[in-house]
Amino acid sequence: MPLRVLVADDEQPARSELCFQLGQLDDVEVVEQAADGPQAVSLAESLDPDLVLLDIQMPGMTGFEVARRLLDRGVRSRVVFVTAYDQYAIEAFEVSAVDYLLKPVESSRLARSIERVRRLLATPAGQPGGTANRELERIVQYVAERQHRRERLAIRAGDRFLLVRSDDVVYASLADDVITIVTGTVSGTSNYRTLDELHSHLDPAVFWRVHRSHVVNINKIKEIVPWFSRNYILRMKDGKGTEIPVSRTQTKRLREYLSL
Repeated sequence: MPLRVLVADDEQPARSELCFQLGQLDDVEVVEQAADGPQAVSLAESLDPDLVLLDIQMPGMTGFEVARRLLDRGVRSRVVFVTAYDQYAIEAFEVSAVDYLLKPVESSRLARSIERVRRLLATPAGQPGGTANRELERIVQYVAERQHRRERLAIRAGDRFLLVRSDDVVYASLADDVITIVTGTVSGTSNYRTLDELHSHLDPAVFWRVHRSHVVNINKIKEIVPWFSRNYILRMKDGKGTEIPVSRTQTKRLREYLSL
């Protein structure tokens, strides 16, 4: 019998890519796709798939909330989180029955996760209410706590260290190997070594790497200014109205997001 999989992600390209990769594996059937949290719960209940590949950041209900709802309702489906969130949780769950994949998902990593699920389903611990469910509860709690701790960032302003809410960050820029974080009221330097490292600690649905030297909060864009060759400049909502260029590779994503 093929492993029956439900793919849940609010971004169609991400769902399509996962479905394509799953189609390259033997004895795997994608039974349906869900575009938001409530739909994922509904389809998991009605279709009873063996596995739900579950994005964390979805409209209507987060992946953690979906997982909790499935547990509460006794749905037997195993859950594997597929997310662009930071990698700190990854190693902790490498030996876990319930897996946690980082986007972009590598085909070989997905294949190992599928095999892990197969082994889980073949053991008594994979039965509802068993070790797998308790493990999922632990994972949901652990990662939720990590998210909560990531709500604040430390920046250095002069001889002081300030704690700022991630949501208040307007943008972060890299110049001369120094990362500057700017909010609406303060700016300072970060102790993160690279923008990649900083970006991994921020919500990828809100903070976009629009340029190799800039990460912006898309909720803090004041104005989008057309530029040469159909590119754009972002005028941000900081005190200076800072202008940040959008790289050619990110211009398409911005156009799609804003229906430009």
